[in-house]
Amino acid sequence: MVKTMIERDNIKAILEEYDPLKLRIGMVASHSALDICDGAIEEGFPTVAYAQKGREKTYSKYFRTARSKSGRVTRGMVDKTIPLKKFSDILEPNFQQQMRDRNVLFIPNRSFTSYCNMKEIEEDFRVPLFGSRNMLRMEDREEDQDYYWLLEEAGLPFPEKINGYEEIDCLSIVKLHHAEKKLERGFFTCASPREFEEKSTALIRQGVIDKESLVNARIERYVIGPVFNLNFFYSPLEDDLPKLELLGVDWRFESSLDGHVRLPAPQQITLPESQKIPEMTVVGHNTATIRESLLESAFELGEKFIEASKKHYSPGIVGPFCLQTCIDKDMNYYIYDVAPRIGGGTNVHVSVGHPYGNSLWRKPMSTGRRIAQEIRLAAEQDRLLEVLT
Repeated sequence: MVKTMIERDNIKAILEEYDPLKLRIGMVASHSALDICDGAIEEGFPTVAYAQKGREKTYSKYFRTARSKSGRVTRGMVDKTIPLKKFSDILEPNFQQQMRDRNVLFIPNRSFTSYCNMKEIEEDFRVPLFGSRNMLRMEDREEDQDYYWLLEEAGLPFPEKINGYEEIDCLSIVKLHHAEKKLERGFFTCASPREFEEKSTALIRQGVIDKESLVNARIERYVIGPVFNLNFFYSPLEDDLPKLELLGVDWRFESSLDGHVRLPAPQQITLPESQKIPEMTVVGHNTATIRESLLESAFELGEKFIEASKKHYSPGIVGPFCLQTCIDKDMNYYIYDVAPRIGGGTNVHVSVGHPYGNSLWRKPMSTGRRIAQEIRLAAEQDRLLEVLT
């Protein structure tokens, strides 16, 4: 028997067993978990983090909540940490039952979709999930209907694809997974077929990439310009004001790329082969703003994405999503990646909030807090099914 995406009627039946006065916010303890937990605590929700053994102390020890006798949080943001042998154990029926027994509303992040089987998330993860369950798969560039497909359907700008390395005639980027660090990137740049061959051969020899992944790699024309991750939020609950919010912008620190650019050119030239080609592993983020004349164009990107998501992924995007962009010398946006869930750089706004989100809501408003606020409003208005899938 062929299984299908969990229907909203199933989620509705699960929610009917929940105590609406004892809702908890749960997530995989990685990626953006601290932001999610901090926002939940600010909005009055207890938090539970599902951690992998060996990586749990961040949550169970260093950011564990302390509460006063009245229950007020005086320190930290993680109420309960549940260690798992491996992250994917969260899909086990007994863990799902524990989550339902705790009235957990689950917030998906990239670690959840990276460490857990996507088919099981769609068909077997019977826990109410905040956001768009049916859009999580589109992050995989090997899918036929990946985010590039949706961007094209929406008429949104993205870097031009090069169909084969023999056609490289300008600075280009080759996108593929790292051979050893399976959740990281084995990206490299090149400006000619010969440079592609030289760099790919060197990276295969170093174990950074493998031949099979190289065959299926996506090659794009490289857009020269700064990168900005646009952290949006879409609220189906809002009836009077704009449903789309730009909460904030972040940019990345990448290793070893950022280390390379700190070296003078003569020093870069003398590096041995093992150090000469930089890797692009994201190790941190920082906050940013963009010039005000570019803000309206940013909102247009978000609106077009929402419209296309509703057309092809009913009910469409719900809650946070991130359009990862670069801006060229003519101030044109190009979307090079899409996150149909909370972005990876939102921890930079924990507690202090996003600049735009703070101004919009007149209080510290991080992505984590905005998620929790939406859940609280949905619960108060008996509209949880509009934000859960």
